[in-house]
Amino acid sequence: MKLHQVLADLTGVSGLAIIRAMVAGERDPFKLAALKHERVKTRDAEIAKALQGEYRQEHLFALRQALELYDFYVSRITECDTMIKQSLRSWENKVNPAEKPLPGNAQRKTAFAQGRYELRHQLSAVTGVDLTTLPGMEVLSAQALLSEVGTDMTRWKSEKHFCSWLRLCPDNRISGGKAARGKPHRGHHRAAQILRVCAQAAIQSKTALGAFGRRLRARMDAPRAIKALAHKLAQLVYRILGSGTAYKDTGEHYYAERYREHLIKRLQKQAAHFGFNLTPQPCK
Repeated sequence: MKLHQVLADLTGVSGLAIIRAMVAGERDPFKLAALKHERVKTRDAEIAKALQGEYRQEHLFALRQALELYDFYVSRITECDTMIKQSLRSWENKVNPAEKPLPGNAQRKTAFAQGRYELRHQLSAVTGVDLTTLPGMEVLSAQALLSEVGTDMTRWKSEKHFCSWLRLCPDNRISGGKAARGKPHRGHHRAAQILRVCAQAAIQSKTALGAFGRRLRARMDAPRAIKALAHKLAQLVYRILGSGTAYKDTGEHYYAERYREHLIKRLQKQAAHFGFNLTPQPCK
């Protein structure tokens, strides 16, 4: 069977309908191909050709077991999603969703995308801001992060205390005028791990944070750069949740220009220290 070569998602509407019919005893490939959804562009003849094969008992038994496990896990995930929705409804909304809707059309093409949009809309109503505007922050990451830290940032005196609680601060201990080599913090902090995962996605983005992370990665190892970028994300989360102001990205070109100005000022200061003057030259 090569059904995966003609259908992109075997767990979609068409894939599950065909697999359930196969488990139920249907063997005609053209009848199975006719079960596809109307939006599937693959022709029935191609699907029927992919369904031609040997229906051996051991393979059908394994397929039946896999389908039952899939249905079981989907039911458990659905129960978890229901409990999460009930918990979110118990939180007090900081803004009225009707007065402050998210940009874009509320209707999505698939049920999965529609569920993500509704969850994003509900999270923005609870927090008063849209955390998904942060680079690398997806809807499920924002949901998991809020479940760990909550929405009340007054529990920490400042963003430095918040980052220290997350164990994302650099080790600034000094011994003999040199930075002491500190050991990694023990324990697993789920909120910090979420921010590290977001930092891994943000470092590839064409944003100011992405440019910052790539610059750090060029002069240090990747784990340290990701931790530093996660530290930046933690600061932004504290600021936008504490103040209720939306995040606006300045862009990687703005960051590159600011970094260039910083380098020029540093070079001018060093040249002046040795009694020299820098003269700009036209670019060739």
